[in-house]
Amino acid sequence: MTVEHTWRGAFRSREVNELHAEAFGTRTFTDEEWDWEGLTARHSLGWVVARDDDVLVGFVNVAWDGLAHAWIQDVMVAVDRRGEGTGVALVRAAGEGARAAGCEWLHVDFDDDLRAFYFDACGFRPTTAGLIAL
Repeated sequence: MTVEHTWRGAFRSREVNELHAEAFGTRTFTDEEWDWEGLTARHSLGWVVARDDDVLVGFVNVAWDGLAHAWIQDVMVAVDRRGEGTGVALVRAAGEGARAAGCEWLHVDFDDDLRAFYFDACGFRPTTAGLIAL
């Protein structure tokens, strides 16, 4: 059971939609509703896929401002693979990819129940931020 984490690795929208539904407890979107392949190709600095053989077990999207700031979005790990370090490895690989692209900062927003993961396990530090629901 060796999980390989690949910056800008190949994936299909269908498999990310299925992983997203599992990770976030939502319905599975169709590829037409949520075209991960097209969206990431057009808008993302990169992404990281985590695979155990051919099975997608993790994914994170990395958005950016085109210069110094990158953001991780939608960190997803298959439910039966949590607690094995896959999420931390996804975030680490995302940071390495952003650093290699010349970014100086990696940002993340998260719910309070994920504080220990992002602060303790991944090394983020608290900052002040704001949010407007649109």
